[in-house]
Amino acid sequence: MVISVDYRLAPEHKFPAAVDDALAVTQWIASNSATVGADGSRLAVGGDSAGGNLAAVTALLARDLGGPDLVFQLLLYPATDMTMDHESHTTFATGYRLTRPVMAWSLTNYLRDGTDMVDPRASPILAEDHSNLPPAWVMTAGFDPLRDEGKAYADTLSAAGVDVEYRCYDGMIHGFLGMTGAVDVAREALADAGQALTKGFS
Repeated sequence: MVISVDYRLAPEHKFPAAVDDALAVTQWIASNSATVGADGSRLAVGGDSAGGNLAAVTALLARDLGGPDLVFQLLLYPATDMTMDHESHTTFATGYRLTRPVMAWSLTNYLRDGTDMVDPRASPILAEDHSNLPPAWVMTAGFDPLRDEGKAYADTLSAAGVDVEYRCYDGMIHGFLGMTGAVDVAREALADAGQALTKGFS
């Protein structure tokens, strides 16, 4: 069963509205799993890009708030550091679909002010503690401004003792998973993600 969260969007609803909604839905599903026919003992979070950010943050908050217990997090080219300081933001600043100006524009619309970018609910890599989080499958694309922060987040989780598998799909750009009709690697990556999720539920 897949639950898609219709979280509030910026700029009408700035940070942390989307975070609050993602967490609230996760908590509601855990408490009302029987109502929707879900297995409340086997809940995972996942998403791509901004959704990957919300999934990672939800996993952190669920741990800190004492639940719900999650079995897995599927993070597909996730945004994990709103400071945009990683090298890939410079290397792939233009010409690869997701550009640095687009990222800056998005953050201006999403965050309330400059202090929000260092809030762990916006930049999960900046959380003080990454231990005791659910296992994760972290995927990045080789020509993506978010590549290095995705890899850094996987490394951070691993260093904290979290069971992590990291995959970088060389030659791909941000959002390539949506290109399954034209790109063979996109279909392969989607299948890999599905297999990782299946393993996480087992």
